[in-house]
Amino acid sequence: MNDEAGRTCPIRYRYGAGALARAQTMDAEILYVIGGLYGNLPALNAIEAMARAESGPVTLCFNGDFNWFNVDDQSFGEINRRVLAHQAIVGNVEAELGVAGSEDGCGCAYPESVDEAVVQRSNRIHARLKATAARFPEILDALASMPMYARYRVGDCRIGVVHGDADSLSGWLFDASEMDRPAARPWLAKVFDQAQVDVFASTHTCLAAMRKIRLGRDNAVVVNNGAAGMPNFDSGTFGIITRISARPGPHRPCYGTQVRGVHVEALPVEYDQSKWRLDFLRNWPEGSDAHQSYFDRISNGTRSALSNAVGDVDDPQPEG
Repeated sequence: MNDEAGRTCPIRYRYGAGALARAQTMDAEILYVIGGLYGNLPALNAIEAMARAESGPVTLCFNGDFNWFNVDDQSFGEINRRVLAHQAIVGNVEAELGVAGSEDGCGCAYPESVDEAVVQRSNRIHARLKATAARFPEILDALASMPMYARYRVGDCRIGVVHGDADSLSGWLFDASEMDRPAARPWLAKVFDQAQVDVFASTHTCLAAMRKIRLGRDNAVVVNNGAAGMPNFDSGTFGIITRISARPGPHRPCYGTQVRGVHVEALPVEYDQSKWRLDFLRNWPEGSDAHQSYFDRISNGTRSALSNAVGDVDDPQPEG
């Protein structure tokens, strides 16, 4: 494993926002975008129950990193079989499972702000998951055939589903702190124009955010669900998924907005926390890499306030 493993973005991850404009459009009445399940079976149970409670057909799109903590054979097989029964795109975790060697580690492309010890633990977590995945060649074949992005239409709203950002599978430019930088505004205008979408739905950065982007007379939205299988905020231990539909649903959102008359909402995923802690500790006891990096968050939430998840980006102008 090289010294940059876990820090760099492999060239094969880069597709460019224009690729989404050329992608086949799939129609959905109610779209759930589910990123960062991280092998949490109780969260998957809760999400499927949420979908059953809807009054119309629900399209479940898993936008990557549905694997992570599920390093035992039983949960690895179950997570992947159930997810692959729905629509899904690949995340960096899945993209690296079938790659020979470990040059890119976990493929996360962590920014410099992330401590090196965290990066190295992530690389070791992924190496352990990769050893499990090697015992499931049929699942590896299915993961290798998955796309890096998807395009949907809900009502009059066009949605680009990605794992990272508009240009790259492991890009971080849909992180809230990145989108809030004035220097990011021309890029945001450019990628919405290139992709020809009204909404980008992403995950990857592991913290939830929604930013309304004013583009002339129109509004667009970037919605990053953060993590479906881990807490996102300093209050509560629920995950977050993105729901997009022309009509409101039975579940009360944490926050939301409308684009072209379509509701874009962050829904809480209230999974069985006690069972999930037990499942996690069976694979990752105290002192293990995942325990050091994630157990406090799993048990107590993050340091991020829910109120910080929502914001506006005013009238960015495209470059050149």
